[in-house]
Amino acid sequence: MAGVLAAACAAAWWWRRRQPPAEELERRRRLSINAKNRVTEGHVTDADEKYVQFHYDLRGIEYFASQDVASLRQYMPASPELWIGPVGVKFDPANPANSIVVCEKWSGWQTQTQRGNQWKSMSV
Repeated sequence: MAGVLAAACAAAWWWRRRQPPAEELERRRRLSINAKNRVTEGHVTDADEKYVQFHYDLRGIEYFASQDVASLRQYMPASPELWIGPVGVKFDPANPANSIVVCEKWSGWQTQTQRGNQWKSMSV
């Protein structure tokens, strides 16, 4: 009995060690959404050094989301006053609630110009 318990504990420990850390899983999620390349208009309602809260409409449904941006500060506008307001939102077409406003390769904050309904977002 003790041998079975020890083997189960060893297997659980080995399985936990294999999984990437939470930060890596979040980075992969952001890059996956970025690769899907679906963008819509959104609006940042609140932002600080750690989180950005935003909302957007898709096919008549309003989504509210937040994103941890603590590790992405260098991809955001330099001035915190520019964080609140219009923003491009990338989302997963299979799960529209899975969305981002910034990642390592893209930022949804618009530049000074906007052409029609096409967001000219900052490429990183």
